[in-house]
Amino acid sequence: MIEQLGLDLPSRTALGRDAFFVAPSNAMAMAMIDAWPDWAGGKLALTGPAGSGKTHLTHVWAERAKATILSARDLSATDIPTLGRSALAVEDIPDIASDESAQVALFHLHNLVLAEEHTLLLTGTGPVQHWGLTLPDLVSRLRGATAVALEPPDDVLLSALLVKLLADRQLTPKPDLVPYLLPRIDRSFAAAIAVIEQLDSASIALKRPVTRALAAQVLDKGDAPEE
Repeated sequence: MIEQLGLDLPSRTALGRDAFFVAPSNAMAMAMIDAWPDWAGGKLALTGPAGSGKTHLTHVWAERAKATILSARDLSATDIPTLGRSALAVEDIPDIASDESAQVALFHLHNLVLAEEHTLLLTGTGPVQHWGLTLPDLVSRLRGATAVALEPPDDVLLSALLVKLLADRQLTPKPDLVPYLLPRIDRSFAAAIAVIEQLDSASIALKRPVTRALAAQVLDKGDAPEE
């Protein structure tokens, strides 16, 4: 396999349906996305830790539903009547826990989207009841949504995620890199994302390919193994 030298290439995240690796930890979430448009009440809350695939599944659904994707942080400046005319995904809702105007906007948008018989996808970390929202009517409506969680990854999914993250950054290391990384990082999406970012940065800075030796150096695991 060709080794990718340290070049500052753009990261191109693959967000299509075919690029989503289905494993036991995310199969239920994928099944719920595939079940659209038959969502109870026309809405779904998609939850999970950072980097777990919420944005990926949001894009998969949005392409199929011809939906608009909006960050919750941008709600205060939205044209609610226009957005309410189609299916809508609102990402990272816990980010507006201290933003009353954004919560009011989401409340009105929620009601309009459903009144127009469209569908609504809502995302955030942790259970809906822990999103920290303070507007009672909004809290009541969001808690009424069917919720599905992306669970922490097993080894199979974590391996697939590492491969995908490398591919997104146009990195093509030898096959021994991912097995080397797997037992040496925390069992989380965030850890996988962080280690690939660190490897990419080190590769660029040192003008070296991404290898086991570079990984050993980045992870501070002692002497780097021979290539």
